Amino acid sequence: MIDGSKNEDMTNNTNIMKNMKTKFTLLAVMLFLGFQVVHAQQNEECMTKLSIFSEYAKAKNYDAAFEPWMYVRTNCPKLHKAIYSQGAEILEYKIEKATGAEKVSFLKDLVKLYKERQMHFASNSPAGEFETKSCQLQYDNREALGLSDLELYNCFDATFNSDIENFTNPKSLYTYFSLMVDLYDAGSKSAADLFNKYDDVAEKLQTEVGNYSEKLNVIIEKEEAGTALTKKEGSYQRSYESYLKAYDQVASGVDKKLGDRANCENLIPLYKKGFEENKTNAVWLQRAAGKMSEKDCSDDPMFFKLVHALHEINPSADSAYFLAILKDKEGKSNEALAFYEQAVGLQTDKFKKARLNEKIGDKLKNKGRYGSARNYYMKSLQLNPSNGRPHLRIAAMYNSSANDCGDSNYNKRAVFWLAAEEALKAGRVDPTLKSSAAQTAAHYKAKAPQKTEIFQAGNAGQSISIGCWIGRSVTVPSL
Repeated sequence: MIDGSKNEDMTNNTNIMKNMKTKFTLLAVMLFLGFQVVHAQQNEECMTKLSIFSEYAKAKNYDAAFEPWMYVRTNCPKLHKAIYSQGAEILEYKIEKATGAEKVSFLKDLVKLYKERQMHFASNSPAGEFETKSCQLQYDNREALGLSDLELYNCFDATFNSDIENFTNPKSLYTYFSLMVDLYDAGSKSAADLFNKYDDVAEKLQTEVGNYSEKLNVIIEKEEAGTALTKKEGSYQRSYESYLKAYDQVASGVDKKLGDRANCENLIPLYKKGFEENKTNAVWLQRAAGKMSEKDCSDDPMFFKLVHALHEINPSADSAYFLAILKDKEGKSNEALAFYEQAVGLQTDKFKKARLNEKIGDKLKNKGRYGSARNYYMKSLQLNPSNGRPHLRIAAMYNSSANDCGDSNYNKRAVFWLAAEEALKAGRVDPTLKSSAAQTAAHYKAKAPQKTEIFQAGNAGQSISIGCWIGRSVTVPSL
């Protein structure tokens, strides 16, 4: 009897356990199904509100878009990228309309939105782009946000160092360097910090100009060959030209902001102090020699030390170019030219090679060696046809040679037509030079024979051969 009772109790316990397990399973299933229903309902609600706020945002009715947008942002942050692209537009509108504490709140929320975008759509939201937007927003509203120059500089600096590839906004590159100059002037940054950051930003600008020039060159070569551009190519051309103009303005602005702070009186003691520590650092030596060359400090013995140290540890296009400058200073023109040629041969980057040929052309032009200078300018144009500066330099040399390259007053002044044609080429290929090229060409044309003289000479539409180093022909304008 006792054993039978025990068996019955065990059976009852087992049944109870089974019943409890079944109830727990049913409860879990119900909870899961309930979650699924809630989740489905929430997704449906999010999709509905996404559609609503997106349509309002497209119509620029940002006040009406705000509430449904905030719902989707809060409850379904990964649903669609429009939460962040159109959300930024909504907050920008709110910032523009708000004042005081409310404006500050919206500003901080936009900074937060940029972070959220990077969190939820990382592959479409590079830090170099969206952290830069955040830093620029804070800089543009620094007084309202109560941020110091150092805090703002650190914001840009962290982004620049973490994702330099996507830190491409021209305005922000200028802001970044401008803050460094302000901190240097306030005594918070050293001269070494300032010049290093100048080199960082200048190199970045040069990289971006090279990137867009390469893209534009393909279009220009097609256009110069007489092939009509497609609508898409025309759009790309305008975009590339716009960026090149912006980078050109920023480069000028950066140089202007640096101003006289980078003069020989500041550079030479700085590099003397750092030479022993950095005499095997190729990057430091290259930047130091480059800066002394740019600022006409190459007569100082320190430049000699920098160049020879650089060439010894890392013979390169840069070191060969600097050695050529030294040979020029010594009056050894042939040796200088040999080093210039070596510099070109060592340079593998197409854009940098074009710049190097242009620099050599400038050196020879300043020495009055016009024929050789033109050869280097032409090499530069072959490598980078969207750079109009060589065309203007060649035009200037034609202008300077008018009195020497004609056998009559009329033919001498015909050289100005050739100069004008060359100047116009600069404006045609280079968006940054359109205005100045047109003005320069007009100036040259004004010095050429006018309609009455052409009529009297009776050679309208004919070709005139120009001698001496120029060795070109020019067509007399038709009446």
